[in-house]
Amino acid sequence: MAAPAQFQPVARVNGTNRTLGSRQLAALLPDPAGTRPAYRHLAQSISALILDGRIALHVKLPAERELATALNISRATVTAVYDLLRENGYAHSRQGSGTWTALPEGRTPSGITRFLSPPDTAIDLARAAPGLPEQALVDALRRVAPRLVEHAHTPGYHPYGLPELRAAIAERFTQRGLATMPEQILVTSGAQHALTLVLGLLGSPGDRVLVENPSYPNALEAMRRSRLRTVSVPVTDTGWDIEIIESTLHQVVPQLAYLIPDFHNPTGCLMPDQERIRILDAAQRSGTWLVVDETLADLALDVPAPPPFASHATPGGVGQVITIGSMSKTHWGGLRIGWLRAPSRLVTELAGQRVATDMGGSVLDQLLALDLLDRAWELLPSRLEQMREQRAALAAALAEHIPKWSWRLPPGGLSLWVDLGEPIAAPLAERALDYGVRIEGGAHFATDPGLFEQRLRIPYTLPPDTLLEAVHRMATALADGLPASSAGGRPHWVA
Repeated sequence: MAAPAQFQPVARVNGTNRTLGSRQLAALLPDPAGTRPAYRHLAQSISALILDGRIALHVKLPAERELATALNISRATVTAVYDLLRENGYAHSRQGSGTWTALPEGRTPSGITRFLSPPDTAIDLARAAPGLPEQALVDALRRVAPRLVEHAHTPGYHPYGLPELRAAIAERFTQRGLATMPEQILVTSGAQHALTLVLGLLGSPGDRVLVENPSYPNALEAMRRSRLRTVSVPVTDTGWDIEIIESTLHQVVPQLAYLIPDFHNPTGCLMPDQERIRILDAAQRSGTWLVVDETLADLALDVPAPPPFASHATPGGVGQVITIGSMSKTHWGGLRIGWLRAPSRLVTELAGQRVATDMGGSVLDQLLALDLLDRAWELLPSRLEQMREQRAALAAALAEHIPKWSWRLPPGGLSLWVDLGEPIAAPLAERALDYGVRIEGGAHFATDPGLFEQRLRIPYTLPPDTLLEAVHRMATALADGLPASSAGGRPHWVA
């Protein structure tokens, strides 16, 4: 049986001092040997990590002597690194208390920029999120207006979610093969909100959580901010290595495991049933909570939609599975409607966790979600056919204009995980923006630094003509030459 994956060297903080250890920071940085000048290269790398969220804000950086030892460089070089970080706004010093990370004036963390709309002339391939047909939204608003008026006479707070929406989601699970009661459902403001609630209730700083590598960047960011220690297991073009997952669950005994088994983001893989059963058995033996992200489960393009992961569990194991879902990928992210399925007692505890920051979601959004779910039989087939056409258009455009790139056509989901053949994803994403295309390099999906620089996630959520134009622009950017890599980010330097 394979050995478990190593811990991810994330920028966590120790205790209440919010101090980043020298070995932790060194593990995130590239080897400075052979780079000239080394101090500038290291400063650029640290600034990119700050923008990308791998190094948190308002965290104390290691003492200069300690970092110099960890990197095997001179203290003078580290001094120059810190001076340049301070000069460009990525750090500041407190008298007698060291150097602390900061966000420069005018800069925005990449976790936010991924969701901001690009300039009108840019094609946005950074977000794998389809829009909702205008007429479908107009019709739904017309139907729910009278029901909204009825709710106007109530306080409008529903920390568990609207009862009728909870019932509809529970029935949806039951129809998919997992008997569910409304008491097992918590309606949330999206799948990310559901995950954050789970991490906050079941995870404590320093706890270990098993994650796939690559994985969904915003989920990884939520774990970093919860100060969890991630343990990564690989997902390749051919899927999961179940022996590694089983071994990791047995030897590491993580508190949580976060998985995307249905048309995995970003690889598009679909986990076979037998592998799901093995993971469920291994998690039951280790006592690990399985957090299963099923936001893409309905987007089955070439295969039947998979049943819920928890439906494969034995009666003793189903209570350890938390299933997360959302309408963002099947309908529209602007609804901000997600949910989780869990044991009813845990749902009650999570609802209590929720009210500290969010006393309940929008009644209007929940009524719209209920209406749209009731008409899924009408809306979803056309959405799937649209995705098939757009997937085919993207694949044809790539084959024609950039034939050196390779990929496996996923059986579902919203994107291709493209192999560029060389580690040029970061400079290509930087240059593509100059040509009016915003796209994320593979490193944004990595749990460990320096990985997937040869990959791009390219969504097929835009019209075929737009996808063709995007590929043409990227091909032009490649032909015109790429800049030197900036360690996965686009820090702005005034020096």
